[in-house]
Amino acid sequence: MFMLQYVHMKRVIEVEGMCCKRCAERAEKKLLLLGGVSGAKANFKKGVIFVETELEDSALLQCVENAGFTVKEIRARKGLFG
Repeated sequence: MFMLQYVHMKRVIEVEGMCCKRCAERAEKKLLLLGGVSGAKANFKKGVIFVETELEDSALLQCVENAGFTVKEIRARKGLFG
């Protein structure tokens, strides 16, 4: 018997179209509904979402775009502020 290991990754998603606090909250809620996302914090002023996840970037991209935003880039989070 073997156990699946999930890699917990910290990602930064750069987005367009997140213009207010309500938009940021919507993005966070949509991501947190995905199984495999343990944390999401959006900053609408900077146009970024910080995510802790086990999912592939393609799943994050689809979720954020389905929430109504345009994804510019998804990258590894380096350091405290991305």
